[in-house]
Amino acid sequence: MISENSNGTTVSAQAIEDVRRGFMLVLAAPSGAGKGTIAAKLMEEDANLALSVSATTRQRRAAEEHGVHYFFHEADEFERKIKANELLEWAKVHDNYYGTPRESVDASLNEGKDVLFDIDIAGVRQLQKQAGEDVVSIFVLPPSIAEMHARLKGRGDDDDTAIKRRMKTAIDEVSGWQEFDYIIVNDDLNKAVTTVQSIITAERLKRLRLAKLTGKMDGMIADLKAVIAE
Repeated sequence: MISENSNGTTVSAQAIEDVRRGFMLVLAAPSGAGKGTIAAKLMEEDANLALSVSATTRQRRAAEEHGVHYFFHEADEFERKIKANELLEWAKVHDNYYGTPRESVDASLNEGKDVLFDIDIAGVRQLQKQAGEDVVSIFVLPPSIAEMHARLKGRGDDDDTAIKRRMKTAIDEVSGWQEFDYIIVNDDLNKAVTTVQSIITAERLKRLRLAKLTGKMDGMIADLKAVIAE
């Protein structure tokens, strides 16, 4: 922690971590780029990352818990939240609403937690508009479209029609690459994870996230002046 003693104001690396505001870490990618695997590894290895929990109007499945897997709402309540600007981003997909509650994310940020988002490019655009400098966006590319296609086929989850639909969606996703802060290529999973972790480390040290450090920096300046005056 930061403390005052006979030697004046002291600042530790842990102290900086303790006073900073968190940020929203957005990972976006076309299907088959490996975004989900990267996100899972980040969550496993970083206790200071919290996963964003979305709200939805779809029916809750047997194994799902409210507030853990999703916040489940009726359509009229979700629409009220839209009108009240209580959602950072939202969309209607196949007659169901999905979105990100503002309150829970803000609470995590104020506690110094970084919140990981797994959303599509339309959601990223809304989030950037709503949250500005609180958003750190990373676009994950596959090494090639041929490799992306091979990964989708290798999953065995979709038929050829569904895969073609995902490839078509990828046109808009890849076309928006210039809207992101960072671009990484997932040609080696471990390297990709390490790269994202490096980005996280750098973003945690940005001055704009350290407003609470102002008083301590003023103290160090005062200590400098005192030394000069001796």
